[in-house]
This record gives sequence, structure tokens and C-alpha cells, in this order.
Amino acid sequence: MKIESRLAQIGSQNEPVTGAVSFPIYQATAFRHPKLGESTGFDYARTKSPTRKVLEDAAAELESGDAGFACSTGMAALQTIFAMFKSGDHLIVSLDLYGGTYRLIERILSKFGITASYVDTNDIDAMSQLCTPSTRAVLIETPTNPLMMITDIERVCAWAKAKGLLTIVDNTLLTPYFQRPIELGADIVIHSATKYLGGHNDVLAGLIVTKGKELSEEMAFYHNSLGAVLGAQDSWLLMRGMKTLALRMERHQHNATAVANWLLSHEAVEAVYYPALVDHPGHDVQSRQSSGNTGIFSFRVKDARYVEPILRHIKLIAFAESLGGVESLMTYPAVQTHADIPEDIRRQIGVDDRLLRFSVGIEHADDIIADLQQALEAAKREINEA
Repeated sequence: MKIESRLAQIGSQNEPVTGAVSFPIYQATAFRHPKLGESTGFDYARTKSPTRKVLEDAAAELESGDAGFACSTGMAALQTIFAMFKSGDHLIVSLDLYGGTYRLIERILSKFGITASYVDTNDIDAMSQLCTPSTRAVLIETPTNPLMMITDIERVCAWAKAKGLLTIVDNTLLTPYFQRPIELGADIVIHSATKYLGGHNDVLAGLIVTKGKELSEEMAFYHNSLGAVLGAQDSWLLMRGMKTLALRMERHQHNATAVANWLLSHEAVEAVYYPALVDHPGHDVQSRQSSGNTGIFSFRVKDARYVEPILRHIKLIAFAESLGGVESLMTYPAVQTHADIPEDIRRQIGVDDRLLRFSVGIEHADDIIADLQQALEAAKREINEA
């Protein structure tokens, strides 16, 4: 079946007793054993839960992986993956990185002797120079958050395999509907499922998908041992959101493209960072390895004085963190999502005091543009009157 049908049918054929098309929420932590030495397959909910298992199996199938693991948050999913590494291990990581990932690596993993080098992961020569006998994995965000840098997944995976390294790809922004990194050679895919997969700003979740029997068994051990697993209610909410993923991603893409093109022509805007734009760096790579584009982009205003009044005057669009929900949200990365990254590093990659990140929702594109227009005009008036 096509991915649209597989998404819509998540859990609909998994309940044989009642035939419920919405898989039940099994709000249970313990499961009765038929007799000594026998199990129903479920013993304790941290290890395996019926509702969570349906979600995990769906995630693995959608990403063309062998096993899925649902975690309490995206950060919990990252921590579960990082549990594979030990003191002395080294990671190569995307340069333009979500601030929470940077914080986890630099302020927590560093305490355990795990180090990381940050690089443009399209620069194979630079990655080769950073690679040491202690390097164990490459962690890629593509597109990156917030500057939408694109990495050639297949090329990096081939390089990593030749070096004996794991490749981990954060697929949060495109989802398996538009991009499937395992099909391009990745070993592990991670999602902050709070974002597009859940899609309604109402559930915290993370997903891991692994390829290969040995790696999947290792991840299952860490998932169970660390215990940052997703509860039954949140597993059900995530499945419910994923059923409409195809519809939402198409609308997000349509709206983001329209809004990004409108902003390009606005006198107050210096640059727009969105892979669907033909002059965006990596546009050709994105077009080759993905079947569509995300609903998030960033734009830089010409004058930092625009930022505060824009955020104060938007009405339909909410000034709020997070992304990927049906509602449009705007964020100021320098003081919110990327505040934990040192200022010199932020400025080096372009996350400065003039950059705004925009998660475009599924409202009508004309209404989103109208709200942006009135906010920009109000900001301009205030600046002129100052």
C-alpha cells in the first residue's frame, strides 16, 4: 500500500477480539501469566506495552526499519541512543543543531567523557579530518533547525560505513512521509514525535527506528533499562495524530512555500531559508532524497528592531516554542530554542538577533500572510516613529 494508506490504517487491524478500528489504550503496567514459564508476550509495561507496541511497529514499518522504540520525549530518545556510547567515544555532529541536542551533548554527555565535533556534514574532507580512532557515529539533522541546511544522506552514510561508523539521522522535520533515511543507508532514525508526527501540540513523544538485528536488540536493551518509555495514553494520541500525517504534511508544505515566497519580496526581509526555494543551498540534494518539504523555515529581517514588534503584533500566528502542529507558531531562536548554544557559535552559523523561525500551520495561507503583513507594517510604523 502507499504510505498515505498505511498511515491512515495504523492500528486499525490489530485488535482481533472486538475489531476496534481505533486500537485500545491498555492502561496497564502488569500482565497476567497463563502459567509458570509462559507469557502473553507482555510482562511489564516498561519492557513492552500493547498500545505502545502497535505504535512502535508502525514507526519501524513507515521508516523501513526493523524495530521501533517509543520514548517519553525526543530528548529521551536521544539519550537512549547516546547510551550506546562510552567514555572516550567521539561523535561527529551537524553544525547547525537544535539547541537541546547541543545542550545534551556538551553539558551532560561530556560529564561521562563523550565528546563531539561539529561540522558541515556535506564537507566529507572536513569530516575525515575530524574522524579519529575513537569516533563511533555521525549524527545528522537534515534539514537542520533553524537554518534548513541539507545533508546528502546517502553520501554521508556511504562514507560512515566505509569508516565503520554508525549514521544517526534526525528526521523530525520531514517525517517518513517525505524522507526515509534508512532507505538511503542510515542505521538509526530519530524523531521528536512531539512535532509533525503528533501534529497537534498535545503530546510529548520521541521515536527511534533501527535497522539490523544486532543494533535493534542493543537498542531494546537500553530502551528497557533506561525506562524513558512512552505511556499508553500518549502512544494512542501519537497514533491518532499520525493517521492524518499525509494530509497535514501536504498542507504544511503548500502553506510554507506560499509564505516563504511572499516573505522573499518583502522590503523588511533580508533572507529566507527554506529548501523548497530553488536558490536554497542544498535544494537539488533535497529534491533528490526527499519527496517533499517541511512546513518550517527561518527568515532574517534587515533590522533587529523589527523582531520584538513583529512578535508582539502577530495575532493568528502564536509567539511560542515548538513546531509541527496544526497551528502556526513563530519562535526567536537566539533567546529560545538555541539559547544554550554559545553566542559565538550561534553567530558563526547564522543564528543571530535578526533570525526568526516560523512553523507554518494548516490555516489558510492567505490568512497567515495577512497576519504577517499587518505585523510587519506595525513594526515598520513603530521603528519610523521611534
